[in-house]
Amino acid sequence: MAEQGSSTKQLVPTLGFGDLMGAAVGQIIGAGIMSLMPSAIATTGRSVFMSFLVAAVLTCCTAIPAIFITSVVKLRGGIYTQLHMVGGDLFAGMYVIIYIMSNMSVSMYGLSLASYLTDLFQIDAKWDKWIALVILTAFLILNLIGLDVFAKVQNLLVIVLIGSLIMFGVMGIGKVNWSTYFQHDQYWMPNGVMGMLEAGGLLVFATGGATTILNYGSEAKNPTRDMPLVIIISTLCVAVMYAILSIVAAGVLPYEQVAGKNLTVVAAHIMPQWGYYVFIIGGAGCALASTLNNSLASKPKPMMQMCDDGWLPQSLAALNKKNVPWKIQLILYVIGVVCVVSGLSTSMLSNMCILSTGVTTIVMNICTARLPKLVPNAWAKSKFKVSQGLLNVLCGISALASAFNVYLNASSLSKGLLLFNVVIIAASFVFGMVRSKSVHMDVSYEEL
Repeated sequence: MAEQGSSTKQLVPTLGFGDLMGAAVGQIIGAGIMSLMPSAIATTGRSVFMSFLVAAVLTCCTAIPAIFITSVVKLRGGIYTQLHMVGGDLFAGMYVIIYIMSNMSVSMYGLSLASYLTDLFQIDAKWDKWIALVILTAFLILNLIGLDVFAKVQNLLVIVLIGSLIMFGVMGIGKVNWSTYFQHDQYWMPNGVMGMLEAGGLLVFATGGATTILNYGSEAKNPTRDMPLVIIISTLCVAVMYAILSIVAAGVLPYEQVAGKNLTVVAAHIMPQWGYYVFIIGGAGCALASTLNNSLASKPKPMMQMCDDGWLPQSLAALNKKNVPWKIQLILYVIGVVCVVSGLSTSMLSNMCILSTGVTTIVMNICTARLPKLVPNAWAKSKFKVSQGLLNVLCGISALASAFNVYLNASSLSKGLLLFNVVIIAASFVFGMVRSKSVHMDVSYEEL
């Protein structure tokens, strides 16, 4: 049994619809438009907007189970509770290892933000690591202060972020070279249709951030009403904005000048000096800062429930006076510091656990078809209730979309990263098999 003051049951509901929307939008935009778009342009050239649309379709399909589940129950352990609820103890145990390893991506946002700042102030790139460490430390301190402070800062970051990106799009759309943009030359799908699809698979990481709000299940005021709507609205709106902005990013300057380069190159060309600095600080800076801020706030919640269930030591879930799991926050911080110091690239960090995470998503999507049997009363009251037959079809589509995304990502990974993902899956399976015999799983979902 969890100790008083260290369980997900002690978390206080403080987040409303607007707070959840700020968390979702901030998570989506920071991960995609700033960190991964340059790599996507390098892979598929001016057809990058099509890759974003592919990513949006895959993301919406894979999010179907999350929409159904959040409409009927409150998930105290977020995505981990979702997997345990529909998949059972073994898959929950597997997810413990996969989830901990996937948190290495936290450092990606610090590194990307540091890169933009060194560009802005013309600082030697050798200082990127040190600036990234300062950034990680600053946001650790911010999140230790409390969730109410996180929400206020997050909402402000997202407001500034949206305004800056709209400015980028408005100032750039008229400077796109439309006469050649759709011309099928060597810079239109340079790696063919498969390259465009592979870029779309990578960008799922960019468009799929909305489901992280599941980790706020214990802290949302009205989770079964707000969460499904936030997931749908934030994903679709940001995906459309992504597609428009990617046209500007890939269509203003020649391919050679933008492939693999961050958006400061295009921003400097289409904006006056004042607009350039606003974009760097308000757009790039706030995008990456909001994602990092949300990651540090949301990621500890599943780990808290893992502690409650016995997969991890219960003492790690201890809360400070502001109801923040400070020990887990420090662990995430240390993981981020190690990744920054080791010199791992942002592309490598985003791909290190992408296949292993995809496997658990497939399991979740298939097993969500059991929802009416697991919580029949709550399902009967859900605004998203459908027939069992339609639910089976939708979950099947969601699983196929997840499997297709796994295939796309697998085909673009190096042999080393592919092997790393396979090892993670094997290790997580062994861990789940062995530890599931000795843990005492708590029912961490609540019907409202």
